[in-house]
Amino acid sequence: MSSSPARRATFRDVFAIGEFRALWASQILSVGGDRLALVALTLLIYDRTHSPLLAAVAYAAGYVPYVIGALFLSGLADRLPRREVMVACDVIRAVLVAAMLVPHIPLDTLIVLLYVTTAIQPPFDAARSAILADVVQGERYALAAAAMQTTFRVAIVAGAVAGGVVVALAGARLALGVDAATFVASALVVRFGTDARPAAAKAEAKKKATPESHSGSGPSALTQLGAGIRVVFGDKALRTLVLLGWLAALYEVPEGLAAPYAARLGGGAVAAGLLISSGQVGAAVTMPAFTRKIGPLTRLRWMGPMAICACVVLILTAVRPGLAVSMAIFAMAGTFAIYQIAANTAFVARVPNECRSQAFGLANAGLIVGQGVAFTVAGAAAEVVPPSTVIALSGGLGAVAACGLALRWRRMSPVVGRHSARHFRGQAPLVREVREVREVRDVRDVRDVRDVRGQAPLAGQAPRDMARSRVRG
Repeated sequence: MSSSPARRATFRDVFAIGEFRALWASQILSVGGDRLALVALTLLIYDRTHSPLLAAVAYAAGYVPYVIGALFLSGLADRLPRREVMVACDVIRAVLVAAMLVPHIPLDTLIVLLYVTTAIQPPFDAARSAILADVVQGERYALAAAAMQTTFRVAIVAGAVAGGVVVALAGARLALGVDAATFVASALVVRFGTDARPAAAKAEAKKKATPESHSGSGPSALTQLGAGIRVVFGDKALRTLVLLGWLAALYEVPEGLAAPYAARLGGGAVAAGLLISSGQVGAAVTMPAFTRKIGPLTRLRWMGPMAICACVVLILTAVRPGLAVSMAIFAMAGTFAIYQIAANTAFVARVPNECRSQAFGLANAGLIVGQGVAFTVAGAAAEVVPPSTVIALSGGLGAVAACGLALRWRRMSPVVGRHSARHFRGQAPLVREVREVREVRDVRDVRDVRDVRGQAPLAGQAPRDMARSRVRG
């Protein structure tokens, strides 16, 4: 056994992979265009109607249709070749957004087109997250996921800002035209920047020589949804990882209450924007260093405690701090929330490739629903008590839930948790890496298995972004 540590993977190694660069560029184009169009349409509808309700209905397109698409359409990326799914989703969305440019189009038609466009996004996101595992493996995946999530956070903020600026200077029609162009560009980047791969579900069916491998049609969307639910929630480890991901609904409550919280501090729209961005900035700044400097085993050990801290720090808002201190608190919460990288990689490593996209869809849909419920309840509570108190309570509830999840994860087994063979069919290299991790349990310093086995990835490093999610990824 060599005692010299192997060279650590770097972000340069990840970006040296052409397929990853294509996926990364497609994310920038899609997310940036989505945010720009959503803001543009919301402002356009409000300008035409002066109705807060209709504007809110338009903005809800970022949530409601996404859940439907995540549940019932994400499985397409398992039944069909994932590259083709991504290209088709981009082309369809480009056509739908271009249809919004028709002069004097009715508002109800605009909202319907926006909802359909958003419902098509989940299969694209699921396909991209699933295919990332084929493009980068091992410890490089953690770096790739960090790059994607950091980019997603920046694109969300930049797209929203750009949407407001473009609408103010040139009108909503130009913003919609730019959005349609980003989808076309994304489709071209994915089509010519990534390799063709067979459909994951059909490839697995052929290996098992099941009747489905010889039939022209695969399982229905409902059948695949049910199978995905059994895979994700029938496994204790996967269930714990998904719940750790959904914990974001509680520690992201400050974003939903940013406007009333800022108003209590005597601030306006600028203060609210600073409060929202502080959490994103905290995560974006620290995530690259976390994945680059901290070893995979250490990330898994820290996952539970960091989830607890992401919620506990919000309790400090109970003392009603000023704007600067509040921003620091939210930035700390965002910093601790980067534990999601560890949860993401462990989740993907346990999910069979043939249902990986459906699993991502379920995870994203649950997070979106959780955020909607948490934000609604928090908003109602803020009508009665100060927003700072509501945020502190959400942090306390999240901390209690995180403690339970952290203890459950720790009991699963030393360092990496149990990984039964049935979760790794068709993933022999990963099984071998798990065995290598187990072989070195007696080594005194196990903070980073790379120092012992030449950077052998642990059982949780293969690729979405859990993100979304919205991440959604």
